[in-house]
Amino acid sequence: MILIKEFEFDAAHYLPEYNGKCEKLHGHTYKLVVKIEGTPDKEGMVIDFVRLKEVVKEAVLNTLDHSCINDILPQPSAENISMWVWNQLKPILHSDNYDLYEIEVWETKTSGIAYRG
Repeated sequence: MILIKEFEFDAAHYLPEYNGKCEKLHGHTYKLVVKIEGTPDKEGMVIDFVRLKEVVKEAVLNTLDHSCINDILPQPSAENISMWVWNQLKPILHSDNYDLYEIEVWETKTSGIAYRG
């Protein structure tokens, strides 16, 4: 079973290693999708949505929201952002009944990346 929770954050970035309009500073309202694979525990939950929200906020959103992502990653493409998010969450989002399954990072409504570690 896959549990899914979506988040949004606003951030700026530029791609210094890219030759095109995205090499200039610009911003996005990113959509972050976190997927957890697991089986329900005795409470009938893979992981409490409230707990997941707290973990993602503390480990990811507090850093990325309203930031210039270049201060965190030198080439903050959606691919590199998804790997960074995965590395922040993977050590935290695991237990006897669940584990981090997939991260999606969407820069626009039609352009995103899925990463499974």
